[in-house]
Amino acid sequence: MSTLRIVGISGNVKSPSRTSTIVATVLKGAEARFGIETRHIDLAAQGPALLRALRSDQLDDEGREIVNAVETADVLVVGSPVYRASYSGALKHLFDLVHFEALIGKPVILAATGGTPLHGLMIDHQLRPLFAFFKALTLPTTIYALESDFTDYSISNPEIRNRIAASLRELEAVLPQIEQLALTH
Repeated sequence: MSTLRIVGISGNVKSPSRTSTIVATVLKGAEARFGIETRHIDLAAQGPALLRALRSDQLDDEGREIVNAVETADVLVVGSPVYRASYSGALKHLFDLVHFEALIGKPVILAATGGTPLHGLMIDHQLRPLFAFFKALTLPTTIYALESDFTDYSISNPEIRNRIAASLRELEAVLPQIEQLALTH
Protein backbone atom coordinates (compact mmCIF):
# COMPACT_ATOMS: atom_id res chain seq x y z
CA MET A 1 0.00 0.00 0.00
CA SER A 2 1.83 3.06 -1.16
CA THR A 3 -0.45 5.49 0.67
CA LEU A 4 -2.69 4.20 3.40
CA ARG A 5 -6.22 5.60 3.02
CA ILE A 6 -8.06 5.79 6.34
CA VAL A 7 -11.61 7.10 6.25
CA GLY A 8 -13.59 7.89 9.37
CA ILE A 9 -17.37 7.97 9.31
CA SER A 10 -19.43 9.65 12.01
CA GLY A 11 -23.02 8.44 11.91
CA ASN A 12 -24.30 11.34 13.97
CA VAL A 13 -27.05 13.55 12.61
CA LYS A 14 -26.36 16.66 14.69
CA SER A 15 -23.38 18.81 15.43
CA PRO A 16 -21.51 19.14 17.71
CA SER A 17 -21.35 15.42 18.37
CA ARG A 18 -19.51 13.23 20.86
CA THR A 19 -19.46 10.46 18.24
CA SER A 20 -17.75 12.78 15.78
CA THR A 21 -15.24 13.71 18.50
CA ILE A 22 -14.31 10.04 19.00
CA VAL A 23 -13.92 9.37 15.26
CA ALA A 24 -11.85 12.54 14.82
CA THR A 25 -9.63 11.56 17.76
CA VAL A 26 -9.00 8.10 16.29
CA LEU A 27 -8.17 9.71 12.93
CA LYS A 28 -5.74 12.17 14.55
CA GLY A 29 -4.09 9.26 16.33
CA ALA A 30 -3.77 7.38 13.03
CA GLU A 31 -2.26 10.43 11.35
CA ALA A 32 0.34 10.73 14.09
CA ARG A 33 1.09 6.99 14.21
CA PHE A 34 1.27 6.34 10.45
CA GLY A 35 2.36 9.76 9.16
CA ILE A 36 -0.58 10.08 6.77
CA GLU A 37 -3.62 12.25 6.15
CA THR A 38 -7.05 10.83 6.85
CA ARG A 39 -10.55 11.78 5.80
CA HIS A 40 -13.54 12.35 8.09
CA ILE A 41 -17.06 11.94 6.70
CA ASP A 42 -19.46 13.48 9.20
CA LEU A 43 -23.00 12.56 8.24
CA ALA A 44 -24.45 15.57 10.07
CA ALA A 45 -22.82 17.67 7.34
CA GLN A 46 -22.45 15.29 4.40
CA GLY A 47 -25.45 13.00 4.89
CA PRO A 48 -27.87 15.12 2.82
CA ALA A 49 -25.84 14.31 -0.31
CA LEU A 50 -26.53 10.63 0.34
CA LEU A 51 -30.14 11.01 1.39
CA ARG A 52 -31.05 12.46 -2.01
CA ALA A 53 -30.64 8.93 -3.42
CA LEU A 54 -32.45 5.73 -2.48
CA ARG A 55 -30.13 3.53 -4.58
CA SER A 56 -26.49 3.88 -5.59
CA ASP A 57 -27.42 4.46 -9.24
CA GLN A 58 -29.32 7.59 -8.13
CA LEU A 59 -26.35 9.27 -6.43
CA ASP A 60 -25.27 12.67 -7.70
CA ASP A 61 -21.56 13.51 -8.02
CA GLU A 62 -21.25 14.61 -4.39
CA GLY A 63 -22.93 11.46 -3.05
CA ARG A 64 -20.98 9.18 -5.40
CA GLU A 65 -17.71 10.73 -4.23
CA ILE A 66 -18.58 9.99 -0.58
CA VAL A 67 -19.50 6.37 -1.32
CA ASN A 68 -16.37 6.00 -3.47
CA ALA A 69 -14.21 7.26 -0.59
CA VAL A 70 -15.71 4.57 1.67
CA GLU A 71 -15.38 1.81 -0.94
CA THR A 72 -11.74 2.64 -1.78
CA ALA A 73 -10.54 3.17 1.79
CA ASP A 74 -7.92 0.78 3.12
CA VAL A 75 -9.22 1.20 6.69
CA LEU A 76 -12.49 2.49 8.12
CA VAL A 77 -13.18 4.08 11.48
CA VAL A 78 -16.94 3.90 12.00
CA GLY A 79 -18.82 5.53 14.85
CA SER A 80 -22.47 6.03 15.62
CA PRO A 81 -24.58 7.31 18.44
CA VAL A 82 -26.91 4.63 19.75
CA TYR A 83 -30.43 5.27 18.46
CA ARG A 84 -33.17 2.88 19.57
CA ALA A 85 -30.65 0.13 20.40
CA SER A 86 -28.91 0.38 17.01
CA TYR A 87 -26.76 2.64 14.84
CA SER A 88 -28.22 5.71 13.18
CA GLY A 89 -30.43 5.50 10.10
CA ALA A 90 -28.06 7.87 8.29
CA LEU A 91 -25.20 5.41 8.81
CA LYS A 92 -27.39 2.51 7.66
CA HIS A 93 -28.34 4.45 4.54
CA LEU A 94 -24.70 5.11 3.68
CA PHE A 95 -23.86 1.41 3.91
CA ASP A 96 -26.95 0.53 1.87
CA LEU A 97 -25.24 2.46 -0.94
CA VAL A 98 -21.84 0.72 -0.57
CA HIS A 99 -21.19 -2.23 -2.89
CA PHE A 100 -21.42 -5.51 -0.98
CA GLU A 101 -17.92 -6.61 -2.08
CA ALA A 102 -16.13 -3.29 -1.56
CA LEU A 103 -14.99 -3.87 2.03
CA ILE A 104 -13.77 -7.47 1.91
CA GLY A 105 -10.84 -7.91 4.30
CA LYS A 106 -10.59 -4.23 5.22
CA PRO A 107 -9.92 -3.39 8.88
CA VAL A 108 -12.64 -1.46 10.68
CA ILE A 109 -12.38 0.27 14.05
CA LEU A 110 -15.81 0.43 15.68
CA ALA A 111 -17.02 3.17 18.03
CA ALA A 112 -20.28 4.36 19.55
CA THR A 113 -21.70 6.77 22.09
CA GLY A 114 -24.76 6.17 24.20
CA GLY A 115 -26.81 7.09 27.20
CA THR A 116 -26.07 4.12 29.45
CA PRO A 117 -23.33 1.50 29.77
CA LEU A 118 -25.78 -1.12 28.46
CA HIS A 119 -25.94 0.63 25.08
CA GLY A 120 -22.31 -0.41 24.54
CA LEU A 121 -23.59 -3.82 23.48
CA MET A 122 -24.85 -2.20 20.27
CA ILE A 123 -21.33 -2.34 18.88
CA ASP A 124 -21.17 -6.13 19.07
CA HIS A 125 -24.85 -6.80 18.37
CA GLN A 126 -25.40 -4.31 15.53
CA LEU A 127 -22.21 -2.79 14.07
CA ARG A 128 -20.05 -5.92 14.06
CA PRO A 129 -22.71 -7.97 12.17
CA LEU A 130 -23.10 -5.15 9.63
CA PHE A 131 -19.40 -5.40 8.77
CA ALA A 132 -19.49 -9.19 8.88
CA PHE A 133 -21.99 -8.94 6.01
CA PHE A 134 -19.38 -6.94 4.08
CA LYS A 135 -16.67 -9.48 5.06
CA ALA A 136 -14.64 -6.69 6.63
CA LEU A 137 -12.21 -7.28 9.49
CA THR A 138 -13.54 -5.60 12.62
CA LEU A 139 -10.78 -5.06 15.14
CA PRO A 140 -11.22 -6.52 18.64
CA THR A 141 -11.02 -3.33 20.71
CA THR A 142 -14.05 -1.11 20.35
CA ILE A 143 -14.58 2.37 21.70
CA TYR A 144 -17.76 3.12 23.61
CA ALA A 145 -18.32 6.33 25.53
CA LEU A 146 -21.02 7.91 27.65
CA GLU A 147 -21.83 11.60 27.97
CA SER A 148 -19.94 11.58 31.29
CA ASP A 149 -16.73 10.65 29.40
CA PHE A 150 -16.67 14.11 27.80
CA THR A 151 -16.27 17.70 28.89
CA ASP A 152 -17.62 20.17 26.34
CA TYR A 153 -17.41 17.57 23.53
CA SER A 154 -13.80 16.79 24.38
CA ILE A 155 -12.81 13.35 25.68
CA SER A 156 -12.03 13.69 29.39
CA ASN A 157 -11.96 10.01 30.46
CA PRO A 158 -8.45 8.55 30.07
CA GLU A 159 -9.92 5.05 29.63
CA ILE A 160 -11.51 6.16 26.34
CA ARG A 161 -8.13 7.43 25.15
CA ASN A 162 -6.58 4.10 26.21
CA ARG A 163 -9.14 2.21 24.09
CA ILE A 164 -8.39 4.46 21.12
CA ALA A 165 -4.66 3.75 21.53
CA ALA A 166 -5.36 0.00 21.80
CA SER A 167 -7.42 0.03 18.60
CA LEU A 168 -4.60 1.80 16.75
CA ARG A 169 -2.06 -0.76 18.01
CA GLU A 170 -4.33 -3.53 16.71
CA LEU A 171 -4.60 -1.75 13.37
CA GLU A 172 -0.82 -1.46 13.14
CA ALA A 173 -0.52 -5.19 13.88
CA VAL A 174 -2.82 -6.22 11.01
CA LEU A 175 -1.54 -3.79 8.37
CA PRO A 176 1.23 -6.11 7.08
CA GLN A 177 -1.37 -8.84 6.42
CA ILE A 178 -3.69 -6.33 4.74
CA GLU A 179 -0.86 -5.14 2.51
CA GLN A 180 -0.04 -8.76 1.62
CA LEU A 181 -3.68 -9.42 0.71
CA ALA A 182 -3.69 -6.33 -1.52
CA LEU A 183 -0.63 -7.60 -3.37
CA THR A 184 -2.16 -11.03 -4.04
CA HIS A 185 -5.45 -9.70 -5.44
